[in-house]
Amino acid sequence: MEIEGLGTVTAHTPNTGAMLDCSEPGRPVYLSLSPNPNRKYPYSWEMIAMPDGLVGVNTALPNKLASLAFSMGTVPGFPKEGLKVESERRVGRSRLDLLLTLPDGTQVFVEVKNSTLVRDGVALFPDAVSQRGKRHLEELSALAASGRRAALLVMVQRSGARHFSPADFIDPAWGKALREAAAAGVEILAHTVDLSLTEAGFGPALEIRL
Repeated sequence: MEIEGLGTVTAHTPNTGAMLDCSEPGRPVYLSLSPNPNRKYPYSWEMIAMPDGLVGVNTALPNKLASLAFSMGTVPGFPKEGLKVESERRVGRSRLDLLLTLPDGTQVFVEVKNSTLVRDGVALFPDAVSQRGKRHLEELSALAASGRRAALLVMVQRSGARHFSPADFIDPAWGKALREAAAAGVEILAHTVDLSLTEAGFGPALEIRL
């Protein structure tokens, strides 16, 4: 990546997906600079400016936003006060992103996914075949089938989305697992991320179309 006055730099890309439709060579990108002197690559790639607006590529951001939104009581369907949020709880063969404890003691396991692929108003996930993502859905399904509360939260870091659907044309097995999870009682949620060059916020809910 080229930085004016510094030349070419190598930036860490905190995204393991294919980044379809948001990695065009020559597009303006936005990086963050870590103060950690021990990092191999001090810069991290945060956003890219596409013709339809900014796209957030850092997959760690949705987890942070989701945790904050649950803590602040801004997620529809969850308590506005008294909710405890913990990170990364091992379940079966996986680590799920969040464990919520509601005021009445009920626990909710939440897996957060990041979507940067939006086509014709549809936010899609995944953008590459994801065996790990399928395993997460299977763990959520098992929790729901056992009477526990479980949820998948898709965070869409791109504008223009009106609803969310699984990307069956990329990973039909994940789409099948998502529908099975919904049938088992897993709550499927999708929210946009409000992005600017200086801020990121938890945005409105999207309609789910399975």
